[in-house]
This record gives sequence, structure tokens and C-alpha cells, in this order.
Amino acid sequence: AWAFLTVGIALGSWWAYYELGWGGWWFWDPVENASLLPWLAGTALIHSLAVTEKRAVFKAWTVLLAIIAFSLSLLGTFLVRSGVLTSVHSFASDPSRGMFILVLLFVVVGGSFLLFAVRATALKGEGRYELVSREVFLMINNLLLMLAMFIVLLGTLFPLVAEVLGLGKVSVGPPYFNLVFVPVALILMVFMGVGSLVRWKRHGVQALLKPMWKWMAIAIAFGVIAPLFLVGDYQVSVGIALVLVAWVVLNSLADMVKKMSSSRRGLWHGYQRLTRSYRGMVLAHIGMAVAVAGIAVTSLYSEERDVRLATDETVSVGGYEFKFKGITSVAGPNYQAQRGHFTISRDGAFVAELTPEKRAYHVQTSMMTEAAIDGGLFRDLYVALGESLGDGSWAIRIYVKPLMRWVWGGALLMALGGLLAISDRRYRLAK
Repeated sequence: AWAFLTVGIALGSWWAYYELGWGGWWFWDPVENASLLPWLAGTALIHSLAVTEKRAVFKAWTVLLAIIAFSLSLLGTFLVRSGVLTSVHSFASDPSRGMFILVLLFVVVGGSFLLFAVRATALKGEGRYELVSREVFLMINNLLLMLAMFIVLLGTLFPLVAEVLGLGKVSVGPPYFNLVFVPVALILMVFMGVGSLVRWKRHGVQALLKPMWKWMAIAIAFGVIAPLFLVGDYQVSVGIALVLVAWVVLNSLADMVKKMSSSRRGLWHGYQRLTRSYRGMVLAHIGMAVAVAGIAVTSLYSEERDVRLATDETVSVGGYEFKFKGITSVAGPNYQAQRGHFTISRDGAFVAELTPEKRAYHVQTSMMTEAAIDGGLFRDLYVALGESLGDGSWAIRIYVKPLMRWVWGGALLMALGGLLAISDRRYRLAK
């Protein structure tokens, strides 16, 4: 379920990027948040389940997380299908359906919490552990994920609560989430890099810190050099994010190599001895690091220009030359379109040809924007047609977005990690 939800969130982001024509991939829209809430709780649940399975502790907490994750799934269904929120992602406005889902939400959530309150005392942990142990680090991981979930929940529901209480229309948008959510996510990356290295029950502080100094030094060097190499500019916030990205990847790979090296028959045999659940965990953590790298770089280094162009005029964005070749009318199977033609070059060399469109479908009166995108591993070139300005010129929106594909690539790696982990032998054998 977690893997499919991860893919679903990535697909929603991809759809917004390609179909809405504004070049964004995440806007902290309430319906986007409705999918993120159970994902955060589900991520905490997966980690808590690992502790409960291995060490028989956190039992009550694991059950509580399961209830919360499913309850947030129902809450998301209510927000999307009831019509209480206005969003490009919501696809229903039916008060009767919304009332049914709300009643179901109260019955399921209320009943679950009632059962938990009655039976929680029977879920006592059996293991013991020290302050420096994997159990403690995974609990910190859980608390940070739930703090992030609460931040998103508060920002999503506060406008609805304010309206019900007569406080007027209140808007909670990207500034709030970027200010509060992002620092929590970065702190979570710190513990993610360390958590898999810590032993169960007890781990000496010196034994833990000694091998990590060299990885931290390499990570800091990467955070300083990588932005200059990728975009020729340096921003501290991106540098910090890339330090943590390298920190997670280096520690994950170092731990894997250490486990592989324990085999006397070579690294490949050692790799084959690793459980699929462990390999899936490493892949998911690296996927998270890849996604964070993409998010940080594309958010702060993207270049955008809204320009007015006539035929054969050229504009420079991000080191690329965008030449507008004009507009042609095109008849599609169920629409009529105005198609723009652009040639893109860099340092005099041809790069791509893009043909964005404005489409008028026969079944509706509003115009739809069909962006044209030249995607690559390290950058996207994005062109969207605006409106005709009446004198042969058009309003044009142009983006150059570095590492955009890494956001979705990281999400796919996380989903693949989850699927690999669930194919572990111990889950396939009959109990």
C-alpha cells in the first residue's frame, strides 16, 4: 500500500507538471496534502513495524500508527470527494457522498480508537534497549515523521476550521509549509543517515562516531562542490540539502558494503546473502535522497521568464536561446489547437524543437494549456503558450528546471524499495 501510494503521489506531481501549464510539480494544494498525510504516517508505521518484529517493542505505538494511517486515508477520501475543498485535483462535489464518507470516518476512527483505548494495556513491549540503539533512533524517526504529518494536517485543515468558526477566509500556502515542514525533513535526513548503522539494544558512542567522520567530510565537500558543478552558482540552503543527501547515500552504501564484506566468498556472494528487506530499505533510503536532491536543486535554481514574443523573436533563459517560429492551427480528434513552434539552441548548437499548444475541446468552452517539454537527466526545458496579445505576439512562459526528473525518479526508487522489501523470503513462507 505504501509503495503504491508513493507511485500515486509521484504520478499526481507529474500530471500537474505536464498538464496545468504553470511549470509546478507541487503547490501544497489541500488535495495534494491529503495524499501526503497517510504517506507520512505509513512511513512511520513501516519503521515501527520493523522494531516490533525484530525486538517486540513499540507494540502499542505500532497499532496506533496503523489506526492513524488508515484514518488519514479516509480523511483524504472525504476531502477529495465531498466538495468541501476547491482544487484542480478534486473530482467530485456531492454533499450526500461527503456525508456518507464523514459518517464512515467517525465510525471507523472512533471505533478503532475506542478499541485501542480498551486494549492498549495488553500491548506491552518485551525488550530492553539503551539510549544509543537502533530502537531509539527509529523512535526519533517516527516522532519526526509524525511532527511533519501534524504540520501538514494543521496547514490543510486550518482554513476549513477558520471558516466554520467564522474567522473568515484564511489561506495557508507554500510559505507556511516551506518554513515549517522543510527543516523537519532535513533533520529527518540526519537521523536517516545514522539509523541503519546503529546496532539493536546498545551501541557504543565512540564505535558509532568513528567511521562516520570521513563520510561527513565527503558529504560536506559534495555539498560545496556539486551546486557549482551543476549550475555554476552556490546557495547555502541547497548546499545543506546536498550535504544531507550525500550523508544518507554514503552511510547506506557503506553499511551495505560492510555487510557484504563479511562473506569470505567475495562481495557478490555477500550481496546475495543480504535479505531482500534490507536491500529494499537501502534502495528506498537512496530514493529519498535522490528525491530531496531534485527538490532542493529544482526549487532554488529553476529559471522562469514570462515574455511577449512575436514571430522570429528570441529570448535567452538559463543559457538557452528560445526562438519563436510562429503559430499554426491544428485540428485534433476532439479539439482545435493553436500550436506554437520553438527552436532551442545553446552556444549556437541546436538542442531541441518544442511545440506547445492551446487547445479548445469540443465538449467544453475553456481553453487548455498543453506544455511542451524537453526532458533530460540533468535539466528540463519547458515552454507553455499563454494568450494571444492581438498584434501577432503571444504571452509565453519559459522554464529551465535542473534535476526535475530526480524528484520522480527518487519516488520510483522508494516504491521499488518497498516492493523489494515485501518480497523478502520471510513474508513469502507460510507461517
